[in-house]
Amino acid sequence: MSYRVGIDIGGTFTDFALLKSSEVVLHKNLSTPEDRSIGVMTGLKKLADIEGLSLGDFLNKCDAIVHGTTVADNTLIEMNGAVTGLITTEGFRDEIEYRRGYKEDIWDVRLPPPKEITPRRRRLTVPERILFNGTVHKELDEAAVRECCRRFKKQNVESVAISLIFSFVNTVHEKRVAKIVAEEMPGVQISCSHEVLPRAPEYDRTSTTVVNAYVAPRVNSYLEKLVVRLKDGGYKHQLMVMQASGGVMTKEYIEGAPIRVLASGPAGGVIGSAHVGAAKGYPNLLCVDMGGTSYDMSMVIDGAAPAEVGWNMHHRYLVGVPMVKVETLGAGGGSICHVNNGALEVGPASAGSEPGPICYGRGGTQPTITDALLMLGILSADAGFAGGSFSLSKTGVEEAFKKLGDQMGYSAEAAAFDCWRVVNANMSQAVQRTVAGKGIDPKDMVMLAYGGNGPVFAAVQAEDLGIDKVLVPKASPTFSALGTLVANPSIDEERSYIAPANALDIAKLNSLWSELEARAEKYFSDAKFPANTVTSKYQMKMRYPGQNWSLAFDVKVNPGLHDLAFINEALSAQAIASFNQRHTEEFGHVREGEMPEVTGIRLVTTVETPSPKIIKGTTAPAVAGKAAKTRRANLGKGYSDTPIFYGKDLKPGYEVTGPAIIEETFTTIVVYPGWKAHVDDAGDYELTLLKK
Repeated sequence: MSYRVGIDIGGTFTDFALLKSSEVVLHKNLSTPEDRSIGVMTGLKKLADIEGLSLGDFLNKCDAIVHGTTVADNTLIEMNGAVTGLITTEGFRDEIEYRRGYKEDIWDVRLPPPKEITPRRRRLTVPERILFNGTVHKELDEAAVRECCRRFKKQNVESVAISLIFSFVNTVHEKRVAKIVAEEMPGVQISCSHEVLPRAPEYDRTSTTVVNAYVAPRVNSYLEKLVVRLKDGGYKHQLMVMQASGGVMTKEYIEGAPIRVLASGPAGGVIGSAHVGAAKGYPNLLCVDMGGTSYDMSMVIDGAAPAEVGWNMHHRYLVGVPMVKVETLGAGGGSICHVNNGALEVGPASAGSEPGPICYGRGGTQPTITDALLMLGILSADAGFAGGSFSLSKTGVEEAFKKLGDQMGYSAEAAAFDCWRVVNANMSQAVQRTVAGKGIDPKDMVMLAYGGNGPVFAAVQAEDLGIDKVLVPKASPTFSALGTLVANPSIDEERSYIAPANALDIAKLNSLWSELEARAEKYFSDAKFPANTVTSKYQMKMRYPGQNWSLAFDVKVNPGLHDLAFINEALSAQAIASFNQRHTEEFGHVREGEMPEVTGIRLVTTVETPSPKIIKGTTAPAVAGKAAKTRRANLGKGYSDTPIFYGKDLKPGYEVTGPAIIEETFTTIVVYPGWKAHVDDAGDYELTLLKK
């Protein structure tokens, strides 16, 4: 028996999905913010215990451990990354601060800019200049570079970002600056823009490189520590890490640009959703993930969740690497409920896992959504929580909501219910903004809910949005961890190339794609994936003159690498036709008479690996489920004795009509009044809004 393990570290819980043959075993334990690798090893030890093995024997039987992490996200949220300096071309010192004039809320005159990762005293310039065509206009002043290093050392800089103008066309100056920095500042982390994001425009490239430099020491240190612990424990293979693009790759590849792991945890959930949706026959999904700290929403359209490159704003910083689109809201089980200027607010601050909600009994004093769910009877203090790892306690919870209610002029129970209403409204409005921005009507979609708290709110949110069907996979509590097992090893990189679409330089395109092929082949070979197992998507990025954003599309999909015969004189006409079709799909029109221009090329390479098999269908006869007990609970219509069902008792074919609560091992599924839950052949739940 061999195993594959998927891991996702959240702000409150660390989730595990163990795949053995066709069976999936789930586990959750509290995250350990002081050293997250401890929480990972604790969970692996628990999985070993479940399998009746020692940790060493279990890890020895693991063919793959795939890891999604929020280390980069948490670094940006908490702003506790490395002391970072920037070296850029003379005259471009303040470009990173201009942000292209971008402001998250254009109507809020008091909105401050994001905290500076590189304040002006740590943004230094050097005389040099490379032109758009790669020719050297001004030689690099090496003495100025050494002076930058001297000033950085006085400021205790730990990580240096290097972003010179047009370095992605000619890397000579940027490579020389990096070599000098390494000589003058031994041990410092160095991030070069031609390695992190080798494309125009310069603000995108500089911002991404600066963010990479800021998070790199923490990400690399954490991954290195985890690799050592795994190796000492008996694991023999390379650690695979989830990327924001939706693929996984080795730790060694990630070290080159740790920014690739930003938002990798949520990306795992989206990839898992696409996998489940395709198997169940629902290609268009609205995916919602509510955990302990955040609420993530994303969409799967026509069975795919492709990574997008471009203007990706994360935690108020632009990150230009390919990312699966996920919108995040500070709304989770640990979100703190408070009164602000007479109005009840929920989040974005979270109690996390330390100390956690009051009901965890770990020293928390501020009321949270989890505490509100306990007050409402949706959660229970009588049963084990998080798989029985601990129990919730009502001690201090009612007192906290009484204080909250006193500020608002009503009772503790009313305060808890209002917290439920506010967080639900926040989430529904966030979803409406997201789908409206894409021109999509949510009524045409199926909601897929996961995360420890996603199924608690899913049905009532769906009804608000006009959605009449909700899927809750049996594995929903650790769905992002399961998604890492669905994701395939993948490398997604691009190079800048600017030219009219009817005047392509065939030799240059051949050279650029060959360079990307060589990089992909190297890393796949290091990870023991032969080149003949690789599928390659050769893409181009194009736009009409004057447009800000480019669209990417496939020009060739090949099994294997090194088949560049498609790069010939016919490529221009093919690319123009493909771009016009893509532009019509995205924007509904073609700009007749205008010649589009190429802005870059991209190579997406993947390898197929084993993934969990999804069972579809509802062939079992419908049977009314039998409640195990009742509990006083408020499901939006006031308190009443509500039927409680245990998930372990509900076999395929069983139905539960709301109002009801289904208690699974690691989550709670609320069947609100007017809804019905049906268990399909896989043991997954399908919630349907009953016709009135």
